[in-house]
Amino acid sequence: MLHTGLCSVTFRKHATDELIDLARKGGIEGIEWGGDVHVPPGDLENARVVGEKTAAAGLSVCSYGSYYRCDEESGSPAEVLETADALGAPIIRVWAGRQDSETATTEYRAEVVECLRRIVIAAQEFDITIALEYHGKTFTDTQESAHKLLEEVGLPGLRLFWQPRTGGVFENDLVELEAALPHLAHVHCFNWGPEGRKDARPLLDGAAQWHQFLDIVCKIEGDRFVILEFVKDDAPEQFIEDAKVLRSLINGPAKS
Repeated sequence: MLHTGLCSVTFRKHATDELIDLARKGGIEGIEWGGDVHVPPGDLENARVVGEKTAAAGLSVCSYGSYYRCDEESGSPAEVLETADALGAPIIRVWAGRQDSETATTEYRAEVVECLRRIVIAAQEFDITIALEYHGKTFTDTQESAHKLLEEVGLPGLRLFWQPRTGGVFENDLVELEAALPHLAHVHCFNWGPEGRKDARPLLDGAAQWHQFLDIVCKIEGDRFVILEFVKDDAPEQFIEDAKVLRSLINGPAKS
């Protein structure tokens, strides 16, 4: 079953209470709390409070957007894991390094693979899943590299956070999503033009494409969140409209 979500990084300037209220107004079921502003790693009391407030509002903490880069420069993942645990997040979103797959050295790729292996194993003690975000300038920047990375890490608990490629081709996105299905954690949902986030557009304009994306996701069993991220003009009003469209795509017009 698919559920609706909101990435807190969509509204970095808004306080956590404002985001919770906005999610409720939009009829959204869960929030992915980001580690950059709202739930910074290491502040366990804040993480517990945010998790409790989210639950009290009838919402789920669907994931923790950590921005942990999974390399030696990132240091120990202990604070990230402890913060996600305090927040009550079942999944931690991470990035696969800080270099693109074509130009990175084999040594750096091996470093990222080993760091990923360590965090996946450590997360098991918290009953938390690690998921890689599809993102440029990381080792998930192509379908081939992302799936090779899963093989290199060699742990079935490592999952994928799929999203359309910035400036990508719709038909290629369909192929990548199909390939990601066996490893799919959640989906980030947005409607951007060729220039990416600064070219954000109403989700309604991309509803036909997202209908096809979600038809593919529905092929597999289990609960997953489709999480809205970065709306046009960073406007709360646009989020409310996009949330209505997303609910309609998932539940049908009668339930939106």
